[in-house]
Amino acid sequence: MLNKDLLSLSVTELAQHIQTRKISSVDLTKLMLQHAQDRNAEINAYISFRTEKALAEAAQADAEIAQGQYKGVFHGIPMGIKDNIYLGGEVTTMASKIHANFISDDDATVIEKLKAAGAIIIGKLNMHEYAWGITNNSPHFGACHNPWNVEKIPGGSSGGSGAAVAAGMSTITLGTDTAGSIRIPSSACGLVGLKPTHGLVAKYGCFPLAWTLDHIGPMAKTVTDAAAMLKVIAGFDARDPTSKHVEIPDYVALLDQDVKGKVIGINEEYFFHQVDHEIENLIRKQLEQLEQRGAIIKTVSIPALKNAEYAELITSLAEAATIHHEDLQKCPDDFGDDIRLLFELGELPTAVEYLQAQQLRRELKQQFTDIFKEIDVLIAPTLPILPPDIGSATAKMNGEDVDLLNHIIRFTGPSNLTGLPALSIPCGLIEGLPVGLQIIGPAFQEQKVFNIALAIEEQTQFNYKQPTLDRI
Repeated sequence: MLNKDLLSLSVTELAQHIQTRKISSVDLTKLMLQHAQDRNAEINAYISFRTEKALAEAAQADAEIAQGQYKGVFHGIPMGIKDNIYLGGEVTTMASKIHANFISDDDATVIEKLKAAGAIIIGKLNMHEYAWGITNNSPHFGACHNPWNVEKIPGGSSGGSGAAVAAGMSTITLGTDTAGSIRIPSSACGLVGLKPTHGLVAKYGCFPLAWTLDHIGPMAKTVTDAAAMLKVIAGFDARDPTSKHVEIPDYVALLDQDVKGKVIGINEEYFFHQVDHEIENLIRKQLEQLEQRGAIIKTVSIPALKNAEYAELITSLAEAATIHHEDLQKCPDDFGDDIRLLFELGELPTAVEYLQAQQLRRELKQQFTDIFKEIDVLIAPTLPILPPDIGSATAKMNGEDVDLLNHIIRFTGPSNLTGLPALSIPCGLIEGLPVGLQIIGPAFQEQKVFNIALAIEEQTQFNYKQPTLDRI
């Protein structure tokens, strides 16, 4: 009988045990499935499990490893997958009523790559309906709960992904991110979550929310795990028209936490405006420590950020409404109330307004390109607020109630507009809840982002503060 403490280990730690056959993939998969099923009534991170298929795939992984055919760090590693990423021949619900029985013909590109790496998919993870929300409070599959405090939201839309990894119900996972849906739950649940550069990870086989803003990326316990996952899933696929031909480095081999001489930008007027003071203090404490280690902190100005919220809103509303237009006409009552309203609002912007938003977006991209000639990365809070109670439309900022939706995507949305890599990493706890620090880098320079994140991971030692398995 395996010890449940294994479920708190990183993928790279588990991989060593599996490669040396100290533990088997079957035993680890059984342990994780049992734990996930036991805890799901409380956390509600999973929509469905694929127990028999997962155990058969784990047995195959064990046989391959026994024959000397070890495929690398993910071989035999069990994980859940967000339920808008297709498994061919199996149901993918998008946490919706309309697609409750949808079965795709093909695996998503990222699933093909994970299967080729030997990963074991144990189930599909809860999410905000059609990935169009930040609370993961689903009218069809129920609210997902934050393992750090089950009264709180885990963030969204990849809330099941965040909750599952934090609660030991998945070793690692993938999220999707259109305005922050990887980084918001990563911040709320105490994970390392990366939205890669737009085009680095192919999105074929992932149900879209907004074509020009969507991304897929890792949500992990450690920087090394996130880097290992990106190495597996990155790469060109002609089936995704936004996919780019770029060289994929070995992100793990190139990890380096030396920050001496690295120039870290901060933008005061946008990214440190209207932030809860306790959150701001944690971020600035990390900046001070980086400076003490030899990093150079430089204040930068990005005037176009003042239009970022408008451009993100118009773009996401219009593109999402286009995708769901037919169903909105045919069966509007089958949508949850919150996202039906958003799709209806998305029918309102004119072509002029949409194209104006793209002009503002181009200006923002150019200004970010210009500042990255002067700095290596930009650091900001991931969220200006702590996760509120499930069902609340407001959050607390410096003791006052503020609108949740307006504030929770303010600092994450700009990186979707620009397509730049952005990572959230835990930097401490406030009121027993994790706080994320966000690192934004130049296009296709994920290595720079990972390296600064590794330095912060070393500073905080946050990986020793995950919610204990028996606490949840």
